[in-house]
Amino acid sequence: MSGPKVTEALAQVQSASDQATGFEDLLANLKSLSAPQTVAADLKAILDAVFNSALGIVAIRQIITTFIAVLKDFGNADLWIDVGQYTLAVLAAQQSTFLDQGTTIQELIADAHENNEDNLEAAKVLAEIPLDSSQRKVTNEEKVKIWVRIVRNYLEVDDTTTAETYLNKLKNVIYTVSDPALNLHFKLSQARIQDAKRAFLASSQAYHDISFSPAISEEERLHTLSMAIKCAILAPAGPLRSRALGRLFKDERAAGLEEFSMLEKMFFDRLLAPAEVEKFAQGLSPHQLATTSDGSTVLAKAVVEHNLLGASRLYSNIGFEALGALLGLDAEKAEDTTAKMIEQGRLVGRIDQIEQIVWFEGGEASGEKGSGRAEVLVGKEMRRWDVNVQGLAEEVENISNALQREYPAFVATNLGGMSKLTAGHYELDRR
Repeated sequence: MSGPKVTEALAQVQSASDQATGFEDLLANLKSLSAPQTVAADLKAILDAVFNSALGIVAIRQIITTFIAVLKDFGNADLWIDVGQYTLAVLAAQQSTFLDQGTTIQELIADAHENNEDNLEAAKVLAEIPLDSSQRKVTNEEKVKIWVRIVRNYLEVDDTTTAETYLNKLKNVIYTVSDPALNLHFKLSQARIQDAKRAFLASSQAYHDISFSPAISEEERLHTLSMAIKCAILAPAGPLRSRALGRLFKDERAAGLEEFSMLEKMFFDRLLAPAEVEKFAQGLSPHQLATTSDGSTVLAKAVVEHNLLGASRLYSNIGFEALGALLGLDAEKAEDTTAKMIEQGRLVGRIDQIEQIVWFEGGEASGEKGSGRAEVLVGKEMRRWDVNVQGLAEEVENISNALQREYPAFVATNLGGMSKLTAGHYELDRR
């Protein structure tokens, strides 16, 4: 029930000759006439009185616009929701359309839900705003503003599937919008969805691009750079991730972030210790620690693949059992992980299942499926041995020649009886 002052004022307005001006004056003075405990009822009573008056559509629309402005001015989220929903019901019952006023009310209700951190309800209210009505012209920029808010609200409740539906709508019109803030929100939403879908390389690139935007604060730029590093670290090991890590490692700002030590070790293909991984995991989002189909977490899988890549830089060959111990897996799982990386072109090598040995090849993998399989060449290891021995002989000869030039007397005294070892005189006896 409305307060006595508002009830009295409404009676005076209804008996006045100029009701439109009376309603406008009443709304302008509402804060002084209404009490906090009756303000919702007062606003509803005024709304009912407006539509029960003999005013024309044009005058009513103007009064409703003022009504919404007054409602918003109270700054009370719960009041916005209560009176806003009542207003929408009243507007929906009218024969004439009040689409613009209804849209404004819906946006205000969405603001209230966002203020109350009820993002799902905010997204639902915004989704009900008519954007394709023939009775109301909506620009692409207005559509983008609504869709961006819907996407961001769904992302806040981790509903990436629905968020992506509206992001796909955005893709069709975002290129027509010049507003830098809206474009930035679109790129950020796209990066977050790619991150949630575990498309970590794409999201890392997107976050890194956003980190250079002058439209956000320095603190936000460093935060998005941090997200770019996290996503790059979580990406599948291979040449594409190596390029992403290299791009981030060369960013001068990265050295000041907590994730830099992890980035540095991964960039240089160094093996990661469990303690380092556990510390890094503390800064990840829940979806980045989710369990994959094989029972391991996204981070654990990324670390295993990275350490496998690091092992390929240290060993020319290694047994399944030893590799499993190095990776923290059993022998069978270590073999399976290696086989997958070789098959996907992220690691160059071959597997001898009879001897239970993995042979690693030097060089960088191409990333193309099937390109990681190394050919078995007859006598390859013997030829490699020959080359190594020849190189050693050449180094010994270089050292003896340098000693001869610098210390001829020492050589004559101490090395005179030693046969001269040269690469040209050395031949490996294979018999």
